[in-house]
Amino acid sequence: MGATVSPESILKELAALWTEQGKQGDAGVLRACSMTLVAVAEADDDTAALGETIAALMPEHPARSILIRLLGEGERALSQRVYQQCWKPFGQRQQICCEQIEITASDPALADLPSVILPLAVPDLPVILWCRSARMVRRPEFGAIAAMATKVVTDSAADADALGAIRRMADAVRSGGIFADLAWTRLTRWRETLARVFENRDTLARLSQVNRVQVRFGPGYQTAAWYLAAWAANALASVGQVVTPVVGPQDESLRLELSGGQFHVELSRQGERLVTLVNEQSNCTNLPRPADYHLLREELGIVRRDAVFEGTLASAARLAVSSSGQL
Repeated sequence: MGATVSPESILKELAALWTEQGKQGDAGVLRACSMTLVAVAEADDDTAALGETIAALMPEHPARSILIRLLGEGERALSQRVYQQCWKPFGQRQQICCEQIEITASDPALADLPSVILPLAVPDLPVILWCRSARMVRRPEFGAIAAMATKVVTDSAADADALGAIRRMADAVRSGGIFADLAWTRLTRWRETLARVFENRDTLARLSQVNRVQVRFGPGYQTAAWYLAAWAANALASVGQVVTPVVGPQDESLRLELSGGQFHVELSRQGERLVTLVNEQSNCTNLPRPADYHLLREELGIVRRDAVFEGTLASAARLAVSSSGQL
């Protein structure tokens, strides 16, 4: 395995691929690119699943994808591989192709990655960094890599240090970074469902009675619980209802309760279902666990700042500190 990677040689390989691709067939090839997508994953991450996720994103979000595979400790090592991902839209003969680069790096070579990645980013287009490695986020080299990105996507649910993950992200956003957390993205259906509850005029009229917000969480849902509680409390504060949310563990996965007086709203995950209870009336909808493709598809559509997420993140970080002292 080589110890250096040359961006110039990678770009030459990409140019050669396009030249060769253009010689094949008579329908031509369309070169598509709307961003640079940098994915960082551990070497033992599921290569096939990760490749399928990136490939599935390409038709809607065509990108030059750069996959960084982390080898961990050991001798300094850095290597490269270049290839293409092509598909034919239904009913058309012309192929659409996107560029893909794979770089393998050991920990001693991580400091060299910014000088490799930056020349490979497509000029004048967003750079999205999707970091699947909780270990990488905690390393000192991560800051320089994240600084190159227009937006950084992580998943706090995969981090054993939930409090540290959410505090680091809040600090990065305060410093000007644009971040996304897939633990928050998984709550989109929850937020939409709760919003629909209060589209009913009778239910909306009772919103002023709410004086308690409580979220209970099971293993793997800690940061989701902080987000859900903070978001609900912020939404109530926007209409003049100041409530201090309560967050704590339970055996089940995730449950949100809003209550006050004779009024009670509850949302809970029960297996693959989202159960909504408004006083005595209940409703059940399917809530399959979203694949990375669906989560990334949503986040790649939001390159600008997400004010709702950033406000929730700041509140969730404060709530996490207070809640962790009580658990």
